[in-house]
Amino acid sequence: MEKLRKLVLVMGIVFLSVTFISSANAQNIPKLSDAEIASVAVVANQNDIDFANIAMEKSKNPEVINFAKSMIADHQSVIDMAVELVTKLGVTPMDNAVSKQYSENAKETMKMLKSKSAMSFDKAYVDNEVTYHEAVIGAVKTVLIPQAQNDELKGLLEKVVPILETHLDHAKMIQSKLK
Repeated sequence: MEKLRKLVLVMGIVFLSVTFISSANAQNIPKLSDAEIASVAVVANQNDIDFANIAMEKSKNPEVINFAKSMIADHQSVIDMAVELVTKLGVTPMDNAVSKQYSENAKETMKMLKSKSAMSFDKAYVDNEVTYHEAVIGAVKTVLIPQAQNDELKGLLEKVVPILETHLDHAKMIQSKLK
C-alpha cells in the first residue's frame, strides 16, 4: 500500500508540474527564446528515451518492449532533427526554467520506475508514458509553438505533434490491456 501511495504521489507531482507548465497562461510562463525552446524540446525527448531505456532493462512484456524501442527510435529522430536545425540556424540550446523542471521531474520518474518490481513496472511505465505525452503535447501546443520566433523551428514543433499524439494513442492502447 505504501508503494502505491508513493507512486501516486510521484505521478501526481510529475503530472501537476508538467501540466502547470503546459497549461498555464502566458503571464505565468517565462518568455522563451528559440534557443530555450530548443532546449526544452531536446530535454523532453531525451527524458522519454531515458524512460524507455529503463523499460528495455526491466520489462519482460513484448508489447511494452516494442513500445519502448519505438520511443527510443522516434524521440532520437526528433532530437536529431532539432540538432540539425539549431546547427543550421547557428543556435545553441539554452537551459531555462522549463527545461530544468522537465529534467528534475524526469529524475524523480526514473527513480520511481527503477524502484518498481517486475510485476508493477509495466503499468507504472505505460501510465507515465500516457501522462508524460499528454503533458508534452500540451506544452508543445500551448507554449513552445506559440512562442517560437523562427518559422523553421515552429514547423519542426508542428511536425512533432502528430508523432507525439500517435505515441499517446499507442500508450493508451497498451494501458487498457494492462488494467
